[in-house]
Amino acid sequence: MRLDDALLYLVTPARIGAGDVADIAAELKDAGVDLLQLREKEMEAGEVLRVGTPLLDACREAGLPLIVNDRPDIAVTLGADGVHVGQDDLPVEATRGFVGDRIVGLSTHSREQVDGTTKLWTLLDYVAVGPVNETPTKPGRPGTGLELVRYAAEQIPLPWFVTGGMNTETLPGAIEVGARRIVVVRAITESDDPPAAAHRLKQMLLDVR
Repeated sequence: MRLDDALLYLVTPARIGAGDVADIAAELKDAGVDLLQLREKEMEAGEVLRVGTPLLDACREAGLPLIVNDRPDIAVTLGADGVHVGQDDLPVEATRGFVGDRIVGLSTHSREQVDGTTKLWTLLDYVAVGPVNETPTKPGRPGTGLELVRYAAEQIPLPWFVTGGMNTETLPGAIEVGARRIVVVRAITESDDPPAAAHRLKQMLLDVR
């Protein structure tokens, strides 16, 4: 699956303040969300499968690719479109072997980790860079600042997404140093109107492109 045109990547639990994400998946897609990642850090595998099944059905109907956070086994069992792994999760080589031709994404948090993706380009579909700003969704991980975004823009030939507190206020600074794709959590999931929040962010990205 090609991600060249994917700009807005939503990472979310199955249920947010506005309700079940499955119920608004089509609205989110229409508003500009290009990828959706199910992230349930506190759930056991069986529970992730339970909440993920209706979300996958809704995403399929909406034409919205569904990625699973951290767990290649859950992604395959669920039938999701891909998996996102971190630096301490299953290595990319093993993840690719496990999930086949599904989407595989990798988090990077430093220049060294960005450089380390060089040998993995044929195995990865995208890279995430950040978190630019310290965020409660990644407790204990300091913000990388915008210099890492600038570096990634010079080094990564794959589609890559900036993470870490991306919202309408922080996005212009990231765009200025080379960001063209973003991962968003709270700016959408904590909004009273998630599709409207997604639409605003997508328009900012489209205006640059």
